[in-house]
Amino acid sequence: MGFLWEKLGRRAMFALDAETAHELGMKVLQSGLAAPYYYSDAAGFDLGPIERFGLTFPNPVGIAAGFDKNAVAVNQLASLGFGFVEVGTVTFRPQPGNPKPRMFRLPEDHALINRLGFNNEGAGVVADRLSKLRRKGIVGINIGKNKDVPNEEATENYLASFNLLADHADYVAINISSPNTPNLRELQRSENLDELLGALSQVASGRVPLLVKIAPDLSEGEIETAVDICLKYAIDGIIATNTTISRDGLRSPNVESIGAGGLSGRPLRLKANGVIETVFRYSKGKLPIIGVGGVFTGDDAFEKIAAGASLVQAYTGFIYGGPTFARDVNVRLAEILKEKGFSSIDEAVGTGISAG
Repeated sequence: MGFLWEKLGRRAMFALDAETAHELGMKVLQSGLAAPYYYSDAAGFDLGPIERFGLTFPNPVGIAAGFDKNAVAVNQLASLGFGFVEVGTVTFRPQPGNPKPRMFRLPEDHALINRLGFNNEGAGVVADRLSKLRRKGIVGINIGKNKDVPNEEATENYLASFNLLADHADYVAINISSPNTPNLRELQRSENLDELLGALSQVASGRVPLLVKIAPDLSEGEIETAVDICLKYAIDGIIATNTTISRDGLRSPNVESIGAGGLSGRPLRLKANGVIETVFRYSKGKLPIIGVGGVFTGDDAFEKIAAGASLVQAYTGFIYGGPTFARDVNVRLAEILKEKGFSSIDEAVGTGISAG
């Protein structure tokens, strides 16, 4: 099956522009045409369950926010072997996102650039859809700020989304790090983050785990400040990281002509690993981390776990790897654990960090 994707499926999809191919892929998932790739047991990879923030994950490999923005293929993605599905980013009011074209492949770099701009159907529609779904696995909901809402009113905007969506989520992720909504990343500044997480932690307490998604472009001091605030409000975990605005080291031609947007995929791998390690070190392992950025293989996933992540997510790796992606990563990850003498994911978390 993986061979067919490599030889035929990816070539056909990559002949289309990136957003059209994504929309077609979503239709294929919704229709059930991906059923030949379904895996009957997402826990059947010899990895054992992973317990984090009160949830039991059947395996550590999730699909990141941005792929299924409107929760239309949640169970189908779980059936492909993903241990959890994070839908969104969802905003309180629906919005169309930025003008097209707004999604671009960089095949030479195994990367994507997107400036989609939180295009989604809105919290009310997503909440209604999830309320009618018999969810097959763990579902997180990633929420963001509407583009036309000033940062001074961001807290109210996030709270409105949270209150509509929280009862339909196993966890809620707060997206303050997309580069594609003007000034959104300013919410990562100390005083803004303190206000936002203070308010959200109050309404989330005892209701649903709350996570925060941070950028890969923060300085070490900024990461430490974010960790301090997360610990202050007993935030349940950090997702590290979102896309980067950096273009360092890219080989693809005409990158400059693409313009603004967040870069994801292989070029983000080491930068994301560095953020994961900083969060893990500074929090002394007290904040569970979902590692995102450049996961294409089980070896990439293990790097993030060794850097301090308990769970990992992918988006671009799935685009390039196709429908067997989650299975392939989990199977290889299980092999690596066995080779290194670990009996569980938990034993491996943070083991790649040198002392000192």
